[in-house]
Parts: sequence; structure tokens; C-alpha cells
Amino acid sequence: MADRPARIDLTRGPVGPALARLTLPMVAGVIAVTLFNIVDTWFIGQLGAGPLAAMAFTFPVTYVVTNITMGIGVGASAVIARAIGEQHPERVRRLTTHALFLAVALVTTLSGIGLLTIEPLFLALGADPEMVPLIAEYMRPIYFGLGFLVVPMVGNAAIRATGDTKTPSLIMICAGGVNLILDPLLIFGLGPFPRLGLFGGALATVLAWITTFCAALWVLHRRERMLAFEWPRVARVWASWKAILYVGLPAAGTFLLVPVANGILTRMVSGHGPEAVAGFGVGGRVEALAMVAVFALGSGMAPFVGQNFGAKACGRIREAVYLSLRFCLLYGLAVAGLLAIGASTIGGFFADDPRVVDVTRHYLWLVPVSYGAFGVAIMANTTFNALNRPLHSAAVIVTRLFVLALPLALIGEALFGVEGIFGGLAVGNLIAGGVAWWMVRGVVGPDSDLEAEAAVADPEPEPPASPMPTS
Repeated sequence: MADRPARIDLTRGPVGPALARLTLPMVAGVIAVTLFNIVDTWFIGQLGAGPLAAMAFTFPVTYVVTNITMGIGVGASAVIARAIGEQHPERVRRLTTHALFLAVALVTTLSGIGLLTIEPLFLALGADPEMVPLIAEYMRPIYFGLGFLVVPMVGNAAIRATGDTKTPSLIMICAGGVNLILDPLLIFGLGPFPRLGLFGGALATVLAWITTFCAALWVLHRRERMLAFEWPRVARVWASWKAILYVGLPAAGTFLLVPVANGILTRMVSGHGPEAVAGFGVGGRVEALAMVAVFALGSGMAPFVGQNFGAKACGRIREAVYLSLRFCLLYGLAVAGLLAIGASTIGGFFADDPRVVDVTRHYLWLVPVSYGAFGVAIMANTTFNALNRPLHSAAVIVTRLFVLALPLALIGEALFGVEGIFGGLAVGNLIAGGVAWWMVRGVVGPDSDLEAEAAVADPEPEPPASPMPTS
């Protein structure tokens, strides 16, 4: 075993370059996850409309599981990063191990319930009885393999807490590559492989998850030495779970609100015809790609703020927050300009229908104007979670979606039709960004109590430990 973990000390050195090193690898990782889903959909789509529809019915279920896991990952990353900043190696190992225990408990519960409720659940979601066997063919291996997704998602969050975003990104890229290779082999039965159809697509996904499972555990144990191999004490496990879920549960809840809001918006747009829904869908997919750098920066901000909060380096937190907010505003303006110029070309790339192209163009003219403010809200959300203020984070998301964006979209629709929906979204994002900035200044600004909060004694004192090895 190596003498030192490949841990990055984010409490020293220039702030800007540190944020850049955290962000750039995550861009590739986020793109890899996006392409993973696109590849699955494309290959299964070659089997026909039935299998593709069956897979589509599973998206809400897998989305719920993924978002709950992401919430646990956010909570785990926050508490582990703070423990690293506080130089408590034993607590780091304990929190990481207990976070994985929590992931196992979660996946055991969800998989068991899922396997027992396939038919009633998907009938309730609107599937025809004839489609249930196809859905079951896909979902059974997914449920059995869910642990190979959930555990490494939490494990990767723990790895990011060390300041290493490159390894989790490489793990995600590797999983995407395995899935890309196995999908055609198992779905269509190429070479010596049997033709497994929809079941083969699910099996390829699970095998790709297994690669992430093995890689994440290897890194946590062999390289980072972040796993504790001791008989767990119930009181300590419960204390760790409470700390993780204090941030993780609100984060999971707010993650789940995003698809709810998107569903409401889609229902509003559907009143203007299927072409409007298609254009709205194209705009949303372009947006996900256009905002990838902001999402990646948000992932990098979490360990940076967490480690420095644990180390009581509040000046570095302020500098990082202000740098990230300026980046979001400048990046948002640049993206908005590029999308406005290429809006018609982008719409034409995805569809030939003039109405679809027109709706896509209006989306890309209106909504991206607010991307900078949207990025500010994302940074505020990440910062609050890392500072152990999950309710502030939840307030930012609820305000943006349900207090501002949806009501303003309704008003815009009444005044200007589908273009008014997009305008309402843009205005909602702009106001939400201002609200988020005001909240962040209150928490990390020069007149805040951040130093006093960071100076509070550890809630779980430990014996003195030698400084944690860093690189």
C-alpha cells in the first residue's frame, strides 16, 4: 500500500488555479454521464418503439433513486471535506465507511420494494398491461444491480471531498466506455454474444456500474485509505448518518423538485402543440450541455468550501465564492451570445419542422440571457451545503422554481403564449440569481458570522492525530 493517499490540500495555495483544477476534470465526467444515457436510449431505440417506450417508463423510477443518492453524496462530501480540513483522519475514515453503509441500506430497501412492486407501480405510472412484461425485463436486472450504482456514487462523492475530481471523472468515463462497448454486443448478439434485446441493454448498464463499483472501492481503500475495517458501533454509525442526512435529505428533496417543475413546464408547453414540446425539449438538451462548466464548477466548489470551512480559512471561502460568481456571470453572457447567434442553426440540426425550429430559436434567444444568474444560484446552493446550511440551499432552489419561475411562466404564457413561458423562466432565473447573491453575502460576506461559526468547537472531539498526508 502506498505511504500516502493522493489527497489534495485545498486550504493552501492560490484559489483560482485550485478551482480550475477541480472544475476541468468534472466537465468531462458530466459529459460522460450525459452520453451514457444517450447511448442506452439510441441502442434500445433500434429494437423498436415498444422496448424504447418500456425503457422510457423506467426513467422516473431510476431518476428518483439517482437523486436520492446524489443527496446522500452531497451530505457525505460536505462532512468528509470538513473533517479533512479539520485534520481528523479517523473521522474521515469513519464518515466514509458509514456513508457507504447508508448507501447499502438505501439500495437494499429500494431494490426490495422495487422488485415486489414492478407491476402495480408501472401500471400506476400509466403503462399498458401489455407493456409490463417488457418493463419487468428491463427493471429486474436494474433493481438487482442498483447497489453497483448507488455505492460508487456515494464513494465518488467521498473521493471528490479529498479535492480529487479527476479520478471520479475517469471512473465515469470508463463506465461510459464499457456501456458503449457492451450495449451492441448484448442487445443485438454480435459475435459470440447471445441476442438479449432489452434485457441485454439493462445487463450492459449493470456491468458498467460494476466497473465503477470496483474502481471507487479500490481508490477509497488502497489509495486514499478512507475505509475503516472495524466492528461498527451503533452510536457512531447513527451520529455519522445524522450528520450526512442533515445535509443530504434536504439536498435529495430539492433534487427531486427539479423534475417536478420540469414536468409542470412541459405540461404548460404541451398546450401549444407537440411541435412546441419538441422545441422545448431541444432547448432543454442544449441547455444541459451549455451549462456543463457551471455544473462542474459547482461540484468542485463543494470540497473546496468544505475543506476550508473545516480548516477555518474563511478568507479563502470568500475569495472562492466571489471568483465563482464572477465566472458564472461572464460565462453565462458568453454562452447566451453564442446561442443567440446559432439558435436557428441549432434548431435546424435537430428538426426539419419549421415550428419546432421556431420554438427552439425563441427558447435559445430568451432563456440563456439568465444563465449567468442561474449559475449564481447553483454556486449559492453548493456553498450553503458545504457550510452545513442545507435549508438555505433548499430555499434557493424552491424560490427559483416555485416562487419565481413557474408563476412568472404562467403569467408570460397568458400574455405572450409559449414565448412568454420562456421569458418567464428567464426573468425568474434573473431574480433568483439576485436573491441567491443577497443570501450568500449574508452568510460569507465581510459582515457575516462565518469566522465565529468556523471557530465553534468540534461537535465530536477526537484524540490528537498526526496531520493528514497531502499532495
